[in-house]
Amino acid sequence: MKLELSLYVLGLLLCVAGTTAQEMINVAISGMKVTLSWPFPGNVEWKKGTEVLKKGSEYVIEEYNPNNDGSYACVVDDKTYRFHLGIHVCETCEEVDVLTVAGVIIADLLITLGVLVLVYYFSKNRKGRVGASTGGRPRAQKMARPPPVPNPDYEPIRKGQREVYAGLESRGF
Repeated sequence: MKLELSLYVLGLLLCVAGTTAQEMINVAISGMKVTLSWPFPGNVEWKKGTEVLKKGSEYVIEEYNPNNDGSYACVVDDKTYRFHLGIHVCETCEEVDVLTVAGVIIADLLITLGVLVLVYYFSKNRKGRVGASTGGRPRAQKMARPPPVPNPDYEPIRKGQREVYAGLESRGF
């Protein structure tokens, strides 16, 4: 995303002493480039420690690296605003605008919804055809089954025939 963030010193700048710089200094990050700016008129001087970096309302660090982390000061007329700068930037990151990200998310949701509808549609049409996919040949229509052949070892219990099984006692399991 294009991180032209005009952040009011929220997480990137921590006020160390004196007047709060959180409401005054703007920070913009774009790739490896970090821009510190003072939005009000006045004689502005940017310092890191005791070293004067630049005079003017804007200070730009073209290739930000961890060596640039540290305590900075913005001196405006007679007032000094101190803050700590600690930023993680990415050299190989691609900048993408918000509309592109939103378009990718919406397209992903639509594709997922389409796949869901297709799966539902095809699973709905396959109900009752479970056995059709097991063999390569079509099955004949089901015919009425003939009654099972009686087995002489088993005799069905019918009303009035309880005496056949009367000698059997239930065991307590």
